[in-house]
Amino acid sequence: MELSATTSLHRAQVAAFLKDKTTIDRVKIFDANPDIIRAFANTGIFVTVTIPNGDVPGLANIRVARRWVATHIKPFYPQTKINHILVGSEILHWGDSNMISNVVPAMKTLHRALIVSGITDIKVTTAHSLGILASSDPPSAARFRPGWDQQVLAPMLQFLRQIKSPFMVNPYPYFGYSPQDANFVLFRQNRGKRDNITKITYTNIFDSLMDSVYSAMKSLGYGDVEIAVGETGWPSLGDPWLPHCTVENARWHNLNVLKKVSSGVGTPLMPRRRFETFIFALFNENQKSGNLDEKNFGLFRPDFSPVYDIGIMREGQSGGVIGAQPPATGSKWCVPKADVTDAVLQANIDYACSNGVDCGPIQAGGACFSPNTIRSHASYVMNSFYQTNGRKDFNCDFAHTAVITTADPSKSQFFTLYHFVS
Repeated sequence: MELSATTSLHRAQVAAFLKDKTTIDRVKIFDANPDIIRAFANTGIFVTVTIPNGDVPGLANIRVARRWVATHIKPFYPQTKINHILVGSEILHWGDSNMISNVVPAMKTLHRALIVSGITDIKVTTAHSLGILASSDPPSAARFRPGWDQQVLAPMLQFLRQIKSPFMVNPYPYFGYSPQDANFVLFRQNRGKRDNITKITYTNIFDSLMDSVYSAMKSLGYGDVEIAVGETGWPSLGDPWLPHCTVENARWHNLNVLKKVSSGVGTPLMPRRRFETFIFALFNENQKSGNLDEKNFGLFRPDFSPVYDIGIMREGQSGGVIGAQPPATGSKWCVPKADVTDAVLQANIDYACSNGVDCGPIQAGGACFSPNTIRSHASYVMNSFYQTNGRKDFNCDFAHTAVITTADPSKSQFFTLYHFVS
């Protein structure tokens, strides 16, 4: 999630709130503010810091880069789990020619400065708007803008491949909204849009945008480089001429983005891939200038109360006020749909096991190992994920590969260890 400075919140309060009351495990800040970085020390929350665009050209000098690391990183690392440094933000869109020509040299020099300082696990990258694309329709034919493609993006991608860092983009379905495409933009049922080259029909714009980026990367020979989502979001309130800025649209968009990027299903051109993703923004920005929608991208209000629920509060937490979850009104189970393939079920297993589910029982010798089939094991871990996350319907989605049932499936041995959390 992204943390902006344009609220009146105290940094230590924010860090404690995220650690104690939410499941958010990483944040991105738009500078290298030492007070914010220090506030996240010993929280276990990963922090991505951003170098302002104007500072980028100077960092192509190794002495400047080493001094920057010594000042902005070493005093706080590893107590604060800094995992990415962004060398500028959307430089190709907003930067001048000096910034653009120096962004790749600065990335390389900063990486070298980190290594010389004994820091080997912080990844260096930068974030891009989708203005880097010359076109995105159809997704399979997308290419980067001429000039930027060979002079900046190809050497950048080569470097990112070398150091195993992600290529970070900021896809905003919100900015592609039109009334006639509302369902396509907002993950609602629609006829889809067909890519006549690949014969793939896209049912949401997020997949379409991500595959456009992938196609442009692949055209340069770098389809293997990991992609991360540096920003995406939807405002919950806007001026009268923006009727699509509603709480429900913001909730539905961000909920579906989180489900999409964490499900392991991937996109049509990138199956079984997950994308590290930052939702913009953590808080509504009461001190930000501009239109009303620009101030209301937040998941939370400045008093820490949630604007809407997308399942990121810890059990029994409700933002600014601690309260118990309502008791269950009946037993429910989460099970795979009958037509789901073993490959997709295995991706569901991998996701659940890496997100808090104890998967020991399905290992060899475990109480739920038998019957030893992917479907049986997936049934166990998918339901465990659903039960331990509060039995919210969206925790039994797994990219539309699961269904909630009230029929007790305990005739199979591997269901007997499920526990229910109220």
